[in-house]
Amino acid sequence: MVEIFKTNISKKKEANSILEKLSYCFPNYRMNFDLEDCDNILRVEYRTVETHAVKVAVESWGYRCIPFD
Repeated sequence: MVEIFKTNISKKKEANSILEKLSYCFPNYRMNFDLEDCDNILRVEYRTVETHAVKVAVESWGYRCIPFD
């Protein structure tokens, strides 16, 4: 399963920091950012992605994180 989120994370340093934190919270997920996309996409892959938990985690660190439908 792949979940895609629209974020306001636009800098590589910020993205790397968020990926490090998310990897700690969700160690089995495969995650990456596409900062060249206009929506600064966060892509999360795993058997079952806890969409709400990812959204809440990213938002708790001060960033916007909106799941695509």
